[in-house]
Amino acid sequence: MKFSKIAILLVVLTLCGGTLMFADAASQKVRVILNGSELDDSGLIVDNKTYLPLRQIANGLQAIVSWDNQTKKATLYKPNVHMVLFQDKVVFGNVDKGNRYTFNVLSQIDNLTTEVSAVKVSITDPNGTEKVIQSQSVNITKDNFWYRTEDIKYNFEYSGKYAVRFYMKTSASDEWTVVSEKLITSQ
Repeated sequence: MKFSKIAILLVVLTLCGGTLMFADAASQKVRVILNGSELDDSGLIVDNKTYLPLRQIANGLQAIVSWDNQTKKATLYKPNVHMVLFQDKVVFGNVDKGNRYTFNVLSQIDNLTTEVSAVKVSITDPNGTEKVIQSQSVNITKDNFWYRTEDIKYNFEYSGKYAVRFYMKTSASDEWTVVSEKLITSQ
């Protein structure tokens, strides 16, 4: 009696182990490197097809992802967003550490193939602290527009890179998506 229970247990474990090994052989994990950084979620190869984490890829490419659950369709939108930083009428990109600057951000957006309901511009210091420069609801239905923030007074108290980011939302319920980034160096 004891021998038959051990034999059955051995057969069950062998089948489970074989199934797990087969499942592992049927799909392989893929390391995904985007702009020099490895993504948290890996991709998979299943039946010689590569599957990648779309939202992480879109974030790295600074693109908007739209998901239609009814049709199970994902659409990526990659607008061209060019930002220029102005201190008075002078363009700048490098600052002295510890100084306070008054500046604004002028953004030119084109190749926009989806509607936009809101935009936001922020600055993030080298320690990761974000300050919103300006956020605004908009109703953009054309393929291009210009957006200029009001003047902001900002103290560049640390050495390093400050990221000025332009965000968009396609609807009020969506999350903000970074579509452009400009770096300011503080020394």
